[in-house]
Amino acid sequence: MPEPLTVTRSISIPGVELRWRFSRSGGPGGQGVNTADSRVELSWDLVNSPVLSPTLRDRAVERLGSRLVDGVLTVAASEHRAQLDNRRAAAQRLAELVRRAIAPPPPTRRATKPSRGAVTRRLNAKRRRGDIKKLRRDTSD
Repeated sequence: MPEPLTVTRSISIPGVELRWRFSRSGGPGGQGVNTADSRVELSWDLVNSPVLSPTLRDRAVERLGSRLVDGVLTVAASEHRAQLDNRRAAAQRLAELVRRAIAPPPPTRRATKPSRGAVTRRLNAKRRRGDIKKLRRDTSD
């Protein structure tokens, strides 16, 4: 049975839900580049997976909408010469994508205004800068 992919401490994708595809990779590799299927594509059916709760699934679909094809999230890795290294890279990439997609939204920003001291310091600095520039002017008219 394939190994599960750990996304967070409480969420892991069962290995049977992951689809691996291998193909020939471009780039360096010497004589073996034409025979080794070192490029890896890892796919996971995000929409139909029971791993995520409906809330997390909706959040992930909203955030990853442009990357999904029929509800399936696919990542590719071909930066390494060895297939095993590319498998690890693809798994890490998929886990990180899902982790970011299901993360809670950041707290809403509360509008604040600068303190009175900050405003005073800013205006004093502007005044000093203006005075310096005034001294540089040619006053011989």
